[in-house]
Amino acid sequence: MITISQLTELLGWASVINISYLGLAMIILMTMRGQIFSIHRKMFDLEDKELGPMYFNFLSHYKIMTLVFMVAPYLALKIMGQ
Repeated sequence: MITISQLTELLGWASVINISYLGLAMIILMTMRGQIFSIHRKMFDLEDKELGPMYFNFLSHYKIMTLVFMVAPYLALKIMGQ
């Protein structure tokens, strides 16, 4: 059985990993935009004007999910004193 302190630690590390991935994905998309657009353009037969909003939607949804399911529960448990 998992204890509250173990759950708090798990959510803390999961938050760190997810936020790091989000930051890495943003940096890669900003610095290697042309190469990534080229790869996805060929893979999915999409145009650049469609890819930009798709990347933005992915990053925004990932951020919201991370905040709701990782960071918020972690902060709630920390506030409770665990």
